[in-house]
Amino acid sequence: MNYDSTSSMRTRTVRILSQQEELPLLRDHLLRLDRTSRHDRFHGFMDDSFIRQYAEKCANDGTVIIAYFEDGVVRGAAELHPPEQSPDSQPEIAVSVEASARRKGVGSILFKKLIAEAHARGYRGLRITTGAQNEAMRTLANKFGAKLTFHHGESTGSIDLAQHKAPTPVPVPAANVAPLEAARAIANFNRVYWRMVMQMYGWSRAA
Repeated sequence: MNYDSTSSMRTRTVRILSQQEELPLLRDHLLRLDRTSRHDRFHGFMDDSFIRQYAEKCANDGTVIIAYFEDGVVRGAAELHPPEQSPDSQPEIAVSVEASARRKGVGSILFKKLIAEAHARGYRGLRITTGAQNEAMRTLANKFGAKLTFHHGESTGSIDLAQHKAPTPVPVPAANVAPLEAARAIANFNRVYWRMVMQMYGWSRAA
């Protein structure tokens, strides 16, 4: 699901990347992370070569990439990795936000979308691993009910999806409803929902 809002002449969108888009868009976003952000995301400094290889792996192993765009450029990304890659068979998640897009509620928006996507796939829990020094990620994870433990310089834990309600689906119109009326009903539902989300995080349509 997409949504747009304009603030200070910027267009913002959050959506799942298609497989063809994942490699270049995720790669370029991760390469733009500053030194501290890169260290926090990968629990240590990783060079450009590693990031290129990592993005290529994500594009080919079934990882779901949820991207936050500003003016068509990915400034934040949430990753939902397949459960078979995790030692406890839980899908592992990761979130990264460029410095220019912070303090706008982007991390929370991406986290909500991650949880919705995990529900849609029938997952029961999510695994999270972050560096002990990554205060922003630990705070965000705790906000969504993660139980983290500290071990060997890392904070690891999980989120029980039973604590999070699955998103309310858009109601399916009755068969005797005209297609135009059905489309209007769905558009109105989406408009109201995203207006509430944007108001919650201070994203206004006003310039």
